[in-house]
Amino acid sequence: MSASATSASATAAVTTASPAVRTLDLTKTYGSGATLVRALRSVTLTIPAGRFTAIMGASGSGKSTLLHCITGLDSPTSGRVWIGDTEITHLDDDALTKLRRQHVGFVFQSFNLMPTLSAADNITLPLRLSRTKVDNAWFDHITEMLGITERLSHKPSELSGGQQQRVAVARALVTHPDVIVADEPTGALDSEASDDLLTFLRHCVDDLGQTVVMVTHDRDAAARADDIVTVADGQVSTTRSQETLA
Repeated sequence: MSASATSASATAAVTTASPAVRTLDLTKTYGSGATLVRALRSVTLTIPAGRFTAIMGASGSGKSTLLHCITGLDSPTSGRVWIGDTEITHLDDDALTKLRRQHVGFVFQSFNLMPTLSAADNITLPLRLSRTKVDNAWFDHITEMLGITERLSHKPSELSGGQQQRVAVARALVTHPDVIVADEPTGALDSEASDDLLTFLRHCVDDLGQTVVMVTHDRDAAARADDIVTVADGQVSTTRSQETLA
C-alpha cells in the first residue's frame, strides 16, 4: 500500500471512536391534510465510523429518504443530522454542496457517469469541481484495487455495467471521504458483478478504513455488512450487529 493510502487508512482508523453519522428525531413528511405522507418518523440513529452499515427495508419503507436526509440531498421536516461533528441540518445549499464534495462519496444504482468523459476523468471530476489537486498515489492505489487500471481511457459506453460501477466506486473514494453512501448499488448488475462490487465495498472498510452506508433490499447484500439497520413505516425497527447474529 502506498504511503498516501496508508495515511488515509490511519486517519480513518483514528476517527472510529466518533460516529460517522448521527440523527436525532429525524422526521420527513410530504403533502398535508388527507394527502400527508410520513416518510420518516422521529428517527434517532447512530452510524459508527470505520464500519459497513446496511440500511434495509421494503419499497416505501423510508430507507432511501433516510439516506437522502443524512447526506443533505433532501431536507428533513424536523430533527437534526450530523456528519462527523458537523450538523448539516441548517446549512445553506452552497455549504451543503461543499461538505458533500469533501466528506461524502456517492455510489448510485445508475452509475451517474458523464458519457463524454473517460473513466479517469469521471473519477477525478469531484476534485476538479472543488479545484482540488489529484493525489496520484491514492488514485493509482484505488484504481488498481478495483481492477480498472487498463480501462481508464475508455468512456462509459465502452465499459460493462460492472466496470462502470467500479469507476463509480473509485470516484466515491478519490476525495478521501469520511462516508461512502451507496443507494441500491447492485440493482443494475448481474450476480457476478454484484458480488465483485460488494467485495470492493468490503475492502473499502477492511483495507482502507472507510465508512460505508448502503441502502439495499437484498438480504444477501446486507449480509456483507457489519451492521444492519431495518426500516419499516418510516421508523427504525431493528438495528443488529453481525457480531451478535447466530
